[in-house]
Amino acid sequence: MGEALSLADIMEKNPIDQVGEQWLAAAATLLYQQGDTEAAIAATDVLAVDLTLWNSNEYELDEYMVYFTVEPNLVDQFTEGVLSRIEGGMHAVVPRRASMRIDSIEVSPVVPVPSADWRKQLRTANGPMPTNQARKVRLEPEDQHPIEDDLHFTNEWERRVYQVLKERQATLSDSETIGIMPLGRMRLLGSTREPDFLVTYRGRAGVIEVDGPHHGKPGRASSDSSRDSLMINAGVEWVSRLDVRDVHSKAEVEKFVDTFLTRLARR
Repeated sequence: MGEALSLADIMEKNPIDQVGEQWLAAAATLLYQQGDTEAAIAATDVLAVDLTLWNSNEYELDEYMVYFTVEPNLVDQFTEGVLSRIEGGMHAVVPRRASMRIDSIEVSPVVPVPSADWRKQLRTANGPMPTNQARKVRLEPEDQHPIEDDLHFTNEWERRVYQVLKERQATLSDSETIGIMPLGRMRLLGSTREPDFLVTYRGRAGVIEVDGPHHGKPGRASSDSSRDSLMINAGVEWVSRLDVRDVHSKAEVEKFVDTFLTRLARR
């Protein structure tokens, strides 16, 4: 593994348009350490950070416009207060020798790429079926994500977990079964989240998150932990994470699901 670079090193060795992600990551980590969970978690929802030089002269700091790209449904969570605190965090972590400051931050929704049958998809998304079930993936072409039982999934791993949950559901009595909601959006304190699975069982609600390789990135573990805490504080009994990198067979998924249901039932 290579030696970790400081933010100052990254800014010196890369063009300015390539340092936005690292700058935001450092700021979000600082905000989280300072207890500002709302602003830190909001920062994790930024899909892209673009920097544009706004004003420059040899006697003052270079001023940059910062543009955040986020999912359309998350724009509203970037209130003036949240953006102000994120900006403060970015100013706090920027190296002094970088000689730069932020003039302002603007938030824009990601521009979707429409498919050929976009009319049909949009009408379906607004039809009688629950409109908060996987809204983001449902606006993608159907050949780009799995569908089963008229439910949408982000990837094949989520569908495999669903299949095991459904098998367990079939073994339970009618009076003591489980409910399975994949990708149902949930409003938590300061943010809107989309758990991979919300499972109800014996009067309790639990969440299963299916973690892919991207969850191993630096800073992601602390973000996941903050998200789990928010859900538990909101009344979710138990949050369990399945790391797909550690799973090599259906039997391991079955063991995970059985452990999750047992833990959920006894809490």
